[in-house]
This record gives sequence, structure tokens and C-alpha cells, in this order.
Amino acid sequence: MEEAYLALGRKILTDGHLKEDRTGTGTRSIFGHQMRFDLSKGFPLLTTKRVPFGLIKSELLWFLKGDTNIRYLLQHNNHIWDEWAFERYIKSDDYNGPDMTDFGRRVLTDEVFKESYEKEHKEFCNNMLSDDDFAAKYGELGNIYGAQWRHWETKEGNFIDQLKNVIDMIKQTPDSRRLIVSAWNPEDVPSMALPPCHTMFQFYVNDGKLSCQLYQRSGDVFLGVPFNIASYALLTHLIAHETGLEVGDFVHTLGDAHLYTNHIDQMNEQLTRDIRSFPTLKLNQDKKSVFEFEMDDIVIEGYDPHPAIKAPIAV
Repeated sequence: MEEAYLALGRKILTDGHLKEDRTGTGTRSIFGHQMRFDLSKGFPLLTTKRVPFGLIKSELLWFLKGDTNIRYLLQHNNHIWDEWAFERYIKSDDYNGPDMTDFGRRVLTDEVFKESYEKEHKEFCNNMLSDDDFAAKYGELGNIYGAQWRHWETKEGNFIDQLKNVIDMIKQTPDSRRLIVSAWNPEDVPSMALPPCHTMFQFYVNDGKLSCQLYQRSGDVFLGVPFNIASYALLTHLIAHETGLEVGDFVHTLGDAHLYTNHIDQMNEQLTRDIRSFPTLKLNQDKKSVFEFEMDDIVIEGYDPHPAIKAPIAV
């Protein structure tokens, strides 16, 4: 099944269109692509490079809690959303440190600047963890995934828990064609640190199995997509566990699937590696609800990947 992901990387390298993007980095991209993973045949955590499952767990649990402040992530040593919160902070009137403009790219080429950035970033994270007021002001990313999944606000000022509603529907009306959760709320997009890339997902029940399809408007194929595959596979497992179903397929549908131009060498390196067996997911059977799970309740066994391949994130 990992070949489906590697085939996407090859396709972009050979057929991708060179495009400018909001980060100024540049991409090679294709439009419209689909991958399918049979979750009964192993948990789709890539083996051609190490993918940090702990970060995937804490991020998904963060979404499930309806949380949109990065403090929870930092408490679990997860820094994958730091850049967006940090960028908001350095653009604020409260920041009076050295110039951090375009920090995402400057740290790659300027060692003096990198040292300065790491100092400011460390101080930012320490303040996030130790100062409640600072965390409330600068850790908040707007109404991103957790907010839309768990408390979508209506024009009347009420809140919809989309995820809980879908789980209830799977239990009560499993043949429904409306088992959908949307993260794309046009009214909230302007206030989000990063408008949702994985915009909506839908469940399908057949023969006692739960399948999930994700539509992702924009996919960073080298860094982001491996996380998305594992995250939604985990979500499918958790909901199947609560609803008493087996797992079926995870179907990943991508709109703009792209490689950043500074990820080309890394993708080529990954394509030289042999595929190994997917690991196995183990869930704490004592936990009955999706919303009860904590980090220690979710374990991967038999994961033997190739080493990680580092690449810069585009902010």
C-alpha cells in the first residue's frame, strides 16, 4: 500500500507543473489524485522514512478535544503548529526582538540568523507553557480543525458538534450518505492561521466495516501527506472501535498535490528506499468513546522504518 504514496511522489516529479505559492518557495504540483489504503492489512505509517507517530497522536487528540491553542501540543513536545503561532507573535506590537521576517527560509541559509531564531522561538515556547495570559493571546490559531469538528458556530450563536453527531449517525443510521464532517467554514477562513487543507471527510459502512474518505484541497506531499494518511487512518480506527465496527479502507483524495521545490531532493532520496511491512495499531480496549483516549491508550507495534529525512516547512 505504501507504493500508492511513492507513486504519487514519482508522478509529481515527472508530470508536475511548476507554480508559485503563498509561501514564496515554489512548488511542483498536479491536480486531482486518489490513494486507497486497506486498513485491515496494516496501519499506514510510512516505512521508507520514519514518521513520528507521537506527533500524529497528539495532534489528532488535540483536534478531538476541540482545542485550537498550541499549548496542549507543546505540553506533549509537539511543535508542528509552532510556526503559525510564532509568526502571529512576531507581527504583533508586543514583540520587540530582532527582525524575524521570512524566518522559515532564512534559517536554512543564515547560521547567524538561525541562532537568533532558535533563541526567540525557545523563549516563545517557554512563555506559552509558563504564562497563561501569553498562551491565551498568542497560542490561539483561530477556528481551525478542532473548532469546526467539535463546535461549529451557527448564525444563531449555537454550536454543532459535527464529530459526535456523525458517530451517533454511524451507530443509528449506518447506511446514511450524510456521514460528513466539514472543516471548511467560509466565514471563519479569514481569521484562521492556516485555512484547512484537509477540508472534509466522509464515512461509509458496509459489511461490518467502517471506511473513510478525506478530501484535501492542498497536500504538502513530502511533509504533510504522510501525517494526514496516518492521522485519518487513526481517526477511522478510533471511530470503528467506538461503533463496534471493523476497519475498511481509508481513501485519500487530493486537490492540489504538490512538492515544494526545496523537498525535491528529499523525495528522490525516499524513492530509492525499499518498502517494509506496515506496523500494527493497538488501542486500549477499556476506553469506549473516541473522546476518552489519551496518548498512552494508542500504541504502534512492529514499526521498523528507514531513518527520517529532514526537510524545511513552508510557512
